[in-house]
Amino acid sequence: MHAQIVLFEGFDPLDVIAPYEVLSAGGAATEGAVTVELVSAEGPRDVVGGVGGLALRATARLDPDRAGLVLVPGAAGRIGDPAEVPDHEAGTTESGPDATIPELLGRTLSTELPALLKAAAANPDVTLTAVCGGSVVLAMAGLLEGRHATTHHMGLDLLDATGAHAVRARVVDDGDLVTGAGVTSGLDLGLYLLEREVGPQVAHAVEELFAHERRGTVWRNTGPRPAHF
Repeated sequence: MHAQIVLFEGFDPLDVIAPYEVLSAGGAATEGAVTVELVSAEGPRDVVGGVGGLALRATARLDPDRAGLVLVPGAAGRIGDPAEVPDHEAGTTESGPDATIPELLGRTLSTELPALLKAAAANPDVTLTAVCGGSVVLAMAGLLEGRHATTHHMGLDLLDATGAHAVRARVVDDGDLVTGAGVTSGLDLGLYLLEREVGPQVAHAVEELFAHERRGTVWRNTGPRPAHF
């Protein structure tokens, strides 16, 4: 299983590093059956995140034709109003640490990322995944309409507004779409993906290695619907 984790300007470092380390450890535990790399819509380059100017290096361009996982992180910046994602054609006057999270997420619309994500979504051998505001990026790209997903609790209403079915859960499994909630859920998402794609023994071994206990609900789009609530 190969995982491509997407970098864009203003990404949240923990959204990237947590699943990256989990999946990398999964690779070690499976003697290379799991691989992971950092990618961007533009190709190999240094990409500056939204915390203290921390930059990570994308080693390749996002390849929508490559089988496996594509993981989109959220952004880090000033909180702002999650409902105020700007029109990418209107532009913005703020940059760097002064930008709000909605602005940083909105800027992805003016890159090649939405088109690449749409191509990946159309590939039956790809599972789209996201952490926190990464679900909002997928929603803005038009990929969550009618789908079940989660994000940071402050952005759940925005998912509903884009036609998605927002679920208040730690991890939401909707088949070829798997999303995680707020920032630290990247650990839980990574472990769940290992369990789902490789097996529970590998996932448990990595969980023990990281001294982390998964928490919260993993919601799956299966089984009977509750009659009330």
